[in-house]
Amino acid sequence: MRVPNSVVLPVGTHVDCCQVEEVEEKRRDIMAKIAAMLAERKSNLAHFIDNLEGSEEPEFYVDQWERLKEMESCTLTILNLVAVNCTDHCDIKKLEATILEHVKNEELFPEVIRVLPPVYRQVEAAIVGIAQSEEMADHGMMDLQYLLSKLSQCEHLANLGRELLQDILRYLHRIGLVVWYEEIKHLESTVFLQPTFLITMFKLLVRYRLVQQLESIS
Repeated sequence: MRVPNSVVLPVGTHVDCCQVEEVEEKRRDIMAKIAAMLAERKSNLAHFIDNLEGSEEPEFYVDQWERLKEMESCTLTILNLVAVNCTDHCDIKKLEATILEHVKNEELFPEVIRVLPPVYRQVEAAIVGIAQSEEMADHGMMDLQYLLSKLSQCEHLANLGRELLQDILRYLHRIGLVVWYEEIKHLESTVFLQPTFLITMFKLLVRYRLVQQLESIS
């Protein structure tokens, strides 16, 4: 709701726990609740803005007024909910196909058509090769400077600089090929070439009733 021009695809899981007729009923109910939530948000923002504009000394609230107006201008596109059975591989593939179909829609994403410099693809292919190599540890963590030196050993990437590599890593992070937390001081020099390792680690650490499970260990 706070990101300009957001596009949201609601996904309903556990279809296997519902009767066939229930799925469509729940889909309609969820979409109606989302619409009501957005309408309420719009109404609340308008109410807050009116209050500030009608105050005795509105000049004291300029910052708040500008922030509210900025939030009011954020458009939010809600796509039709996709219902999936997560235990069915075919449903997962259908969800993937639906996401790709929406992402390629230029009306939803006007900037989707973007020509990348050849070096982006070259670095991407080289990183995939490094990640799949036998010398790569299972955790897939690699120092940024070491990664640069490894990539520079490729004949066509000999002149690759750190600044360009960082730009490319931001792109690869956005598309999910790698994970690079450049905004976190302690992690800015580490690149995760195997994002699935992080998912596995988080599943072990962040889990339901973790504290109770730990306390139950003698």
